[in-house]
Amino acid sequence: MGEQNTTRFPQEILEQWAGLGLDLPALFSAGHLGERMSVQVLEAAPDRVVGTMPVEGNTQPYGLLHGGASAVLAETLGSVGSMLHGGPTRLAVGVDLNCTHHRGVRSGLVTGVATPVHRGRSTATYEIAITDEHGKRVCTARLTCMLREADPAEYRS
Repeated sequence: MGEQNTTRFPQEILEQWAGLGLDLPALFSAGHLGERMSVQVLEAAPDRVVGTMPVEGNTQPYGLLHGGASAVLAETLGSVGSMLHGGPTRLAVGVDLNCTHHRGVRSGLVTGVATPVHRGRSTATYEIAITDEHGKRVCTARLTCMLREADPAEYRS
């Protein structure tokens, strides 16, 4: 996830995850799918995750941004927030994702911002607002992740 090296993390997150020998930008990315779709996580904290994705290359046959592409961006950002909320001893696993598509986009870059709706011990729910380059909302999504206990070594597999 070489393109992910521009992710900004708050100092407390860097300290919390320090010493585990993990590449945080790679861990908190969309993985190989995100690379293919050119998703970039720009800012990552438990209270706000921001990422972008180009429309080009992520369209459906009519030339509009594919709804599934919006879902990938939304799930990526909500999952990153959930993982950061859970910390190094928990894994976030998506259990529910819903997306409402408000308008079509044919070009440019879309930006997603994930903010928490609920952050508990066993689940975390994030709302993700995806907007076009003019600030118009393209999609509103909600992701709920289950947080389960994990050994940080699981992050390497």
